[in-house]
Amino acid sequence: MFTPRYVKHSKLLVRHAKKFLRYKRDIMDAETYDIIAGDIRRLDAALKQRDRKQIESRAEDLDAKLHQLTPVTWESHWRENCEVILVAIVVAVGIRSYFLQPFKIPTGSMQPTLNGIIGYQMAAEPPNILQQVAEFVLRGRNYINVVSSEEDEVVQVQPKKILFFFTFSRIKCRYQEFNWVYCPPDHLRDDFKVSSGMRYHRGEVIARGAVDTGDQVFVDKFSYNFVKPHRGDVFVFRTRNIPDIGDQTQFYIKRLAGLPGDTLRIMPPKLYVNENIAEGFGFQRVMAAQDGYRGYGPGHLVLSDPTKTFQVPEHSYFAMGDNSYNSFDSRWWGPVPERNLVGRGLFVYWPFIPHWGLIR
Repeated sequence: MFTPRYVKHSKLLVRHAKKFLRYKRDIMDAETYDIIAGDIRRLDAALKQRDRKQIESRAEDLDAKLHQLTPVTWESHWRENCEVILVAIVVAVGIRSYFLQPFKIPTGSMQPTLNGIIGYQMAAEPPNILQQVAEFVLRGRNYINVVSSEEDEVVQVQPKKILFFFTFSRIKCRYQEFNWVYCPPDHLRDDFKVSSGMRYHRGEVIARGAVDTGDQVFVDKFSYNFVKPHRGDVFVFRTRNIPDIGDQTQFYIKRLAGLPGDTLRIMPPKLYVNENIAEGFGFQRVMAAQDGYRGYGPGHLVLSDPTKTFQVPEHSYFAMGDNSYNSFDSRWWGPVPERNLVGRGLFVYWPFIPHWGLIR
């Protein structure tokens, strides 16, 4: 902290010069090697004597000789920048592949534990731009305000996606189009009642309100390689090899309700595991049916009868959403094969309100 800058610079120069000699010793002629080594010794001696003039003079001499041997060219700058970028990409891909992977919660099946995309109709116009920016950063909330300028009819609502996280819609009417509406088509339909065939008068609102983008989470892909999943985990899995799920390319996030061999039964609002009420913070919160939770509801394919049980097969796991009455889960399409597991939901990293932090 109190070391003069010229001393720090000179010590760093000596270290790099020694490193340079080690790398180039096999291809450098003996005379040049001896000259650089001599300059290093003289600078080392000046540093020990703490003679500022000698230190600065000998540092300049050594630096000049090194620059002559390794001239800086534009190609070297590009090469170094490319190397840095390549290393950063490799590290990011490695972390994503083996340790942490980001996911976006698209649906409301885990609400209110984790929020999916939610649309809110509003009569008033969106707030000023500063408030919109603040709410987007803190809540992941975006405002839409689509007003018809013609007597028109909606012909089509198309999805438009940017990267992995941002889904927009294109509302195509007969005489006008609205591009980059920050709300997915299904939520425009369900939350704002916008669909093909809807007619609007000039100046009439087509869609106005707020859209919460859904929680963005990090998934721990590492720990399941060493420890078995625990009952109560919020976990992510692939839909591949589950016949009754139409789209085999998706990822779902649910709560792990049953391990291999567990016997499950639902008597609303309670979930029974091995004939005992399910234990754990996540299950207890759902069964309390408070603060937005409604308890566990009967299933369709299995767990539809409160008097009957379902046993989870070996090498399979039973997945259920905390928003039980609005969750497409194992009660509908059966257990999750062990090979489909991706990892444990670990952390909500954005938005910051209301769920930022560890997932429970």
